[in-house]
Amino acid sequence: MGSSIKGVQAFFILILLCLFFYLPGLQTMPPTDRDESRFAQATTQMLESHDFVRIRFQDEPRNKKPVGIHWLQAASVAIAGQLESRNIWPYRIPSLLGAIAAVLVTFSMGRRLFDDLTAFLGAAFLASSVMLVAEAHLATTDAVLLATVVASQAALSRYYLRPDHDIPVGMGPFVTFWTAQAIGILVKGPITPVISLLTVAALITVDRSIKWLRGMRPLPGLLVVAAIVLPWGIAVYLAQDTYFQVAFGEDLLSKMTSGQESHGFPPGWYLLLAPLTLWPASFFVIPAMARAWKSRYVGAVKFCLAWIIPAWVLFEVIPTKLPHYLLPTYPALCLLSAEAITACAAGKAGELNSKWMRWAAIPCAVIIAVLVMATAVFPYILEKRIDPVFIVAGAAACISAALFAREFRSGRFVRSAGIAIIGTGLVLAPMLQWGLPRMKSVWLSSSVAREAKQCAQKNGSNLLVAAVGYHEPSLVFLLGTRTLLTSSSEAAMFLQNNPTGLALVADDKDEEFRREAARLKLNVVPVSTLPGFNYTTGTKTVLCIYELRSDRDCGEAGK
Repeated sequence: MGSSIKGVQAFFILILLCLFFYLPGLQTMPPTDRDESRFAQATTQMLESHDFVRIRFQDEPRNKKPVGIHWLQAASVAIAGQLESRNIWPYRIPSLLGAIAAVLVTFSMGRRLFDDLTAFLGAAFLASSVMLVAEAHLATTDAVLLATVVASQAALSRYYLRPDHDIPVGMGPFVTFWTAQAIGILVKGPITPVISLLTVAALITVDRSIKWLRGMRPLPGLLVVAAIVLPWGIAVYLAQDTYFQVAFGEDLLSKMTSGQESHGFPPGWYLLLAPLTLWPASFFVIPAMARAWKSRYVGAVKFCLAWIIPAWVLFEVIPTKLPHYLLPTYPALCLLSAEAITACAAGKAGELNSKWMRWAAIPCAVIIAVLVMATAVFPYILEKRIDPVFIVAGAAACISAALFAREFRSGRFVRSAGIAIIGTGLVLAPMLQWGLPRMKSVWLSSSVAREAKQCAQKNGSNLLVAAVGYHEPSLVFLLGTRTLLTSSSEAAMFLQNNPTGLALVADDKDEEFRREAARLKLNVVPVSTLPGFNYTTGTKTVLCIYELRSDRDCGEAGK
């Protein structure tokens, strides 16, 4: 990476970098539990029912998130023609495009805030951050949400950093800011407006001036937001008048007042997670924030700090904590990290030259290498096999970590950052494309779907399954909307009423199910036994597929 990277060339390289990180695993990774599969299944039901107003998971209303991501996913699936196949990758396309858009807008904004090299390095940090790589692979809201946040913040920076606040900035920032607010609301409710409001409030508090807000035209802007958001809001209220009560009164309020769904952690939790989720920028972020605080009266730095600090404090205070909640602050953190690197590389600053930072590079490199190499034991623990992909990833981690430490200790900070970015990709790409998808014991729903479809095909019957003790959303997405998540007694009755159907029973419900089947005088036989690890509950389990005895058998149990 050099100072000559500019304009179109930089955009092209960043797109390639994003594809390097985001394409591996996009098709091969099975649908994950639980949020991704819930989103994907709700989108599937929209396409099946042609009801694009109400959001439902089977017969249950999903009144926790707005409709925006489902519309984007529905368009992607319709264009790809993949509704019947139950492939997950078309549902992930909006997240892929959202992540790429966030990276490119970060670069464009960074050029105005700092310089070309800083902008490029900051955008590359964002593209390679472990959290954004994960979100780009998931059919959820957060990558698209990040794109709306970055777009609105980029427009906001145009208002704040203009040399003369009496000179209008034109229609571009106005349209971008308010449209991004509206799309952000449709994607994930108030998050995008909250980030912008916190930034504005912090800047007003520090500067004690609102003059820079001239030209934002809040009244016309709010009309733009209303024109985009209200049609669906009115439609969903008329179709389902409890939506807003649940979305705001129960879901949002409960997250702010208590740890929802066992995700409650004390303040400081995100600081503990940041070294992993923000990697590779996380190594540079502490000296970068120290440098930023010293330069906090410089306009661009002040804007980034106003973006980061209030949002970080808010999310640390809220009891419900999930790793991706802090993702909207990452673009600013990455730009400040890049600014510290380029300034130190140019001899304009010394935060990275300190003795403790040079020594910190060695244990950091060792920890990263050890953590990646440790993942090689997972296939052996879960499946009693050694996977060469994990070994290759571990070797890539060791080599890149050693090169990173050497370059950093030699004072070649930009090169060390580049090595950390590329090394992260060389580790993640093979694991996402081959390593993780091959761990079949982890993907229980995929194994069940494969076996169940084979049984239905051999019997010449429709695929109908009742599941007992294993109710993961991915099972419904892969097997179809009519999949029944139920109890042992109802599963036995299901087989009685659907003689060609199948029952999927977890080992802790097996005896109960057999007893209920015997009570109904049903002769059920196991046709497949699937041991595995349910990562959502952190427990090993064994799933058994049952059918009513018939002349045509799907195979012997356990084979």
